[in-house]
Amino acid sequence: MADSTTDLFGKGHFVGRVFRPDRGGPSLVAVRDGKVIDITAPAHPTMRDLLEADDPVALVEAADGETLGSIDALLAAAFDAAGDPGRLHLLAPCDLQAVKACGVTFARSMIERVIEEKAAGNAALAAAIRTRVTAIVGDSLRDLKAGSEEAVRVKATLIEEGVWSQYLEVGIGPDAEVFTKAPVLSAVGHGASVGLHPVSTWNNPEPEIVLAVDSRGRVKGATLGNDVNLRDVEGRSALLLGKAKDNNASAAIGPFIRLFDTGYGIDDVRRADLSLRVEGEDGFVMDGTSTMREISRDPLDLVAQTIGAHHQYPDGFMLYMGTLFAPIQDRDVKGQGFTHKRGDRVTISNLELGSLVNIVSLSTECPPWTFGIADLMRNLSARGLL
Repeated sequence: MADSTTDLFGKGHFVGRVFRPDRGGPSLVAVRDGKVIDITAPAHPTMRDLLEADDPVALVEAADGETLGSIDALLAAAFDAAGDPGRLHLLAPCDLQAVKACGVTFARSMIERVIEEKAAGNAALAAAIRTRVTAIVGDSLRDLKAGSEEAVRVKATLIEEGVWSQYLEVGIGPDAEVFTKAPVLSAVGHGASVGLHPVSTWNNPEPEIVLAVDSRGRVKGATLGNDVNLRDVEGRSALLLGKAKDNNASAAIGPFIRLFDTGYGIDDVRRADLSLRVEGEDGFVMDGTSTMREISRDPLDLVAQTIGAHHQYPDGFMLYMGTLFAPIQDRDVKGQGFTHKRGDRVTISNLELGSLVNIVSLSTECPPWTFGIADLMRNLSARGLL
């Protein structure tokens, strides 16, 4: 973890989900005094129900429950136990919430989306296009706010220089890109494998903060996410966004949701710094960072563009907010930048949220997603929780 587990989980209200073999399904848990406590109850059998409460922190503080073991033991066993129905293991901390994502929310990383499009998914062309575009914009994208007068001027310059892209519109225009990242219950958690569609040869992790938002648009907490990205697929056509973003195990969220309370809130999210490390079985190591301080759209603006009179989410939603990180470090071939290999260990960390760690595989080789909404309802009903 980014901090010792005792220090990190002792200074906030952390909630999540685990798979319990003895229950044949998921339970809600809270971390308390270094222990993982099952707080599942008829009043809040799902994470959706807990987050819909006006004061989920009070519910968590008052909840009695069974101790399932230490947080250290749960995290230590995460990789061996993930996906094993015979062992207690972490799940993504969301359940019935829609999983949404915002793209191109950092003006500086917008350039990489433009490059993907101009390269038509061909990594070999990326370096030359990057040099040209960077020469045009220089440092003009630093601290640029989407929809501002300065953003309009930068957009006009790029169009004049012949590098117009649809990504410019959502990157610095008035409307954010908001899309559905994954179906309900399909996200994977800490320790699980994350999946790449086997057609992709140019892809990367995207370290992001994910907001937990209730049905009334109230942000109740935050966690970490890996918005696994296929650069070549989306680069071929933006209409392939679904194929690029939504595949088996392509959405990782976790390890826990940190609830907003008097010690942690939306301003902490606005100031958050994220660290990324990719460690390959081939000895390759890549480190990167992303800071929310440079986001071009305020987190609450992204929430407002997702939910409102135009669109409702009766079970709330999880919202990936985008990343500043765009890897250009060459891995194998000079000028072709970074791409994943099977077996890569991806660690996304933040001092206030912990670490989300996953192993890269192909979506066709990750454990298939089989536990859906009907299974959850039947399981909760059989346990007398509905």
